Amino acid sequence: MLRLAVCDDEKVFRSDLKKIIGTELELCGIDYDIEEFSNGEELIDGLKRTDCQILFLDIEMDGMDGVTAARRLRGTKRQMEIIFVTSYADFVFQGYEVRALNYILKPYDPEKIAAVLHTALEALDIESEKYYVIDQKGGSARVPLSSVKYFTSDRRTVHAVTTDKEYTFYEKLSDLEAQLPRSFVRIHNRYLVHLKYLEAVRQNTAVVAGEELPVSRSCKPGLSIAFAKYMLQ
Repeated sequence: MLRLAVCDDEKVFRSDLKKIIGTELELCGIDYDIEEFSNGEELIDGLKRTDCQILFLDIEMDGMDGVTAARRLRGTKRQMEIIFVTSYADFVFQGYEVRALNYILKPYDPEKIAAVLHTALEALDIESEKYYVIDQKGGSARVPLSSVKYFTSDRRTVHAVTTDKEYTFYEKLSDLEAQLPRSFVRIHNRYLVHLKYLEAVRQNTAVVAGEELPVSRSCKPGLSIAFAKYMLQ
């Protein structure tokens, strides 16, 4: 279940935002829960007891303001997408220091909210499930990409290593790479790994779900950048 939070000291704005977000998620078929908070202190205390993947946070509130609350949350090392809500565009620059994903201006534009929401879902890799169809001798297999730890090739033969089994099919790894989302990164001329399962990048290897895979010198810079960005989400 996708867990979201809305923090604003004005109930009417919380209600409007919840309605717009809920409508969009229902249209996408995503199961969700939205929790409301009326100020920064309540938010910090509430998120000690519950999880949150996407936070819509008002900047200007009585007591603890949104930027201070965001700093406190980032200090806990919890990973979530923060989207600032404000009445004044000048405030959006304060979002950079706390790695805010985006901002929404009041009064609300439903299309803007939907667009920002989908950006957050994509960053979290929890958009509607994506699949890769593998053609094999016995027929076709529809494999959810979220379960694929990595792809490895041996000439024209590709192995998709998932959390529960391995699939073998014929494909060029470069052609496959062009079809995959950005969460799959090249680490070697024979390997594409899913950042979701990447645990560490070492001198010439990468640890993917506990398994060490080779990293080529040419792929190392791009892999390090992609891994750092993913860890900051």
